[in-house]
Amino acid sequence: MQEIATGERNKQIQEISSRKVAEHNDLISSVAKMDKTPLKMFELAVSCIDTDSPPKDNTVFLSKKELFTFFDVFDNDKHRRFKEAVEKMQEQAFFRIKEKKNRGFKFKRIVPIPYVEWNDYNDKVLIRFDQAIMPYLIDLKNNFTQYAISDIMELNSKYSIILYKWFSMSYNQFEHYQYKPNRTKKQLEDYKSPRIIISELRELTDTVDDYSRFDNFEKRVIKDAIKEINSFTHFNVEYEKIKKGRSIDSIQFHIVKKANWKDENYKRNDVQAQLTEEQKQAQNQVNYAVAVANPFTMKLINSSLLYATDIANQDTILELSESVYPVYDKLVKELGEDALETHMDYVRRKMVDYSNEKKNIAKYLSIAAKQYLNSRLSKQQMKE
Repeated sequence: MQEIATGERNKQIQEISSRKVAEHNDLISSVAKMDKTPLKMFELAVSCIDTDSPPKDNTVFLSKKELFTFFDVFDNDKHRRFKEAVEKMQEQAFFRIKEKKNRGFKFKRIVPIPYVEWNDYNDKVLIRFDQAIMPYLIDLKNNFTQYAISDIMELNSKYSIILYKWFSMSYNQFEHYQYKPNRTKKQLEDYKSPRIIISELRELTDTVDDYSRFDNFEKRVIKDAIKEINSFTHFNVEYEKIKKGRSIDSIQFHIVKKANWKDENYKRNDVQAQLTEEQKQAQNQVNYAVAVANPFTMKLINSSLLYATDIANQDTILELSESVYPVYDKLVKELGEDALETHMDYVRRKMVDYSNEKKNIAKYLSIAAKQYLNSRLSKQQMKE
């Protein structure tokens, strides 16, 4: 397992996690002609845009440390890999946008980030967006979607990112209209259970010419993506195949938001943000009691990874429930109870440096669990 950094790295993660991405729905529904690394770099850059005060000259600034943290890259070769990722993004990456107009459709091909500048003597990276992409990032009065960049951070497949954004677009409409009178019950249900024709799904995921056999397409584009989304975002998604005759015509997804997953005040018009302070405190007390009773809490205590001071800290327990226990759930499901116990014992023995500060045990355990899980799953895939 990679060495788990503390202090500055945790600070970077917290700062990234506080940001949102806002994009026009036409952009979310467009075809991203790029692989996962340029796509994630684009999403991270978009999270730096303040839509109320658009960036001067369409320029935002990131730090190399922030990029390395976002991509979870800390080896000695990270600078070369960063350079290659930038070059690939500019040489190959573009969006193919299809907008519905009165007489038909209008098509656009936009290279989103034509200019990136950095040097080898400081940490700053300049990213300049193309003017043609800016209306999809700042002109967001209607038909836009917001989501947390921290959800994108954990996704390691291009298809996972594309489908997550598409699910967010649909589910956010359900949340926006659920307490308003101008949508029928069926329309609301359609937002939570969006249906898409296979040909349109192939176009959205840029797989028109890939995975010609449906079973391969289903595994690589749908199953694997949903597995990641369910593990690392605030959605749980299931799907069913809809037949037309003997052929599969479309896919209907069923989206459920996880309870108490993360703070969602990044959303505009968020109903949760309208709760009174008293209601929030009462809800937190309930969530805290549920989290303390979670079997993983006792496992952490028995492994000497949690102490009385941690149990008494409501914020710590709630964060464990939100960011650590879902990973433990997946770890047990994929690798078994023994693997979790082995992992906890390893972390306990290796956390000497961290225990001196112990600023955020939840962040520490979350990073450790994700690294362990990803490492074990990668080894399994190599054996297969």
